[in-house]
Order: sequence, then C-alpha cells, then structure tokens
Amino acid sequence: MKPFHDICRPPPLRADRTGAAAPWLRRLATALGLTLALAGGQTAMAATAPALRDIVLVHGAFADGSSWLPVVSRLQAMGYHVTAVQNPLTSLADDVSVTEKVLRRQTGGVLLVGHSWGGAVITQAGNAANVKGLVYLSALAPDSGESVADLLQRLGAPMGGFTPDADGLIWLDDPERFHQVMAADLPKEKARTLASIQQPIAAAGFADKIRNAAWRGKPSWYLRTTQDQALPPTVQQAIAQHIGAKTVSIASSHMSLLSQPDRVARLIDQAAREAAR
Repeated sequence: MKPFHDICRPPPLRADRTGAAAPWLRRLATALGLTLALAGGQTAMAATAPALRDIVLVHGAFADGSSWLPVVSRLQAMGYHVTAVQNPLTSLADDVSVTEKVLRRQTGGVLLVGHSWGGAVITQAGNAANVKGLVYLSALAPDSGESVADLLQRLGAPMGGFTPDADGLIWLDDPERFHQVMAADLPKEKARTLASIQQPIAAAGFADKIRNAAWRGKPSWYLRTTQDQALPPTVQQAIAQHIGAKTVSIASSHMSLLSQPDRVARLIDQAAREAAR
C-alpha cells in the first residue's frame, strides 16, 4: 500500500507535447477562474484582468485618502489600477477640481467611487467622459441644481450637531464622538487614531450646488450601511432609490471602507465588471 502522502499527492506537473499544462491542472484553474501560462518550464496562475481597470476613490469629510488603504490593497490584488484622491475639503468646486485632475491621469475607462461627502464630489466630477460608472458608499448624491444641504432638507434630515469654528471649518476631532458617529464597529483605539488625523470640512461647501448630476446619465451602485450614525440608513435608502442605483445593504458603521473592506472591495469589483459590459 502507498503511504498516505503519496496517495494525496497530485499527479506530476507536466506539459504535453504541445506545451499545454496537464489536464487536471487546467481543469482546476478553470474552476477557480484563473488563467494558465507556461513560462520557462513553470506553470503560473494569474487572476483574469478586469475589463475596466482604473478605479478612482474619493474620500469624505473628517477623513483623507489613507482611509481607503484596506480597500486599495484588495482591489490591487484583483488586478485594478487604483488612485485615492486627496480632497482639500475647502469647497465642492475645489474637491471636484482635484478629482478631475486625477481622472485625467487615467488611461482607460474609470469607475468613480465616493464615500459620504465624496458622493457629492463624484456626482459632479463623474461627468468626465472616461467615467463609466459611479459607486456611492453611504454617500450623498444631490440632484442637478441641488446642494448637500438642499438634499438633506428635502429628505427631512437637515444637518445638525456641528458648529463651524471661527474659520468656518467643521471638525470631528474628539475621539469619543468620532467613534460614536463614524466608526462604532471599529475598536476605540482605531477611532482615536482616525480622530487624530481627521480633516475638517468647510461648512460653506454644504451649500455649493451641483451643476449637472452625473448619475442621471451613468449607471450607479449604492452601499447602504444599516448601523450608520452619521447618515441615517433611511436617508441612504431614499438617495439610492432617487438615483436609481443598484443597492447593497450591510450591517456597518459609516466607515465601512475600514470596518468591512472585503465587502466594499467586492461591490466595487462587481460594479467595475458590470460597467464594462
């Protein structure tokens, strides 16, 4: 009788006379959605490259581009070219301008993703010709001629609880409040770190109006976070329905890109593949 490790060992990895990999390995690769390539006598497996390769990520208020890092690493592992915008958060026009500059650096079609306030940014910047689809994560999506303040007023959820400082900036730098409002499903230690690097937003930006809502002419997806203390789930649902987005709901705080990066990356991957069709 053969030893157990010999019984369990797969057949030797050989190429046939035509250079094709062993049939059992090719069947395995097909089942896993992988492609096989022979190079220097070795068989390599690589994930199938996405048809729409460029992803641009736009952060929201009280955050910066680093908040996307867990999602970025996952998307890069899937084969995407990913860029995270660094919004100045000084006005809607300023954030749109920075995002448009990033969009012009992309080499192909783009999936544009916005979190929270970043949803307003992509609603305007998404009119760029190379943007093929929009993904909103717990995000604001005003209509044409509408501001974020107008949107929230229309939905019966006006902004409250934030007072601008003498420079007109709104801050969320108190660790306890940051944890409660933004990231209740993250450890308090993580929320403390995020509060220390949060970026304030100019209060005047909430009154800036969208000129032309990109979601009116382009496909959109929406991630609704059901444990959100920053933007109520009912408001998110109303926004998603109004823009006609394909909607996915998950049990997450407002910072799903940090607490559930796997789910966020999967939605972005799904949207990219659908937008490329």
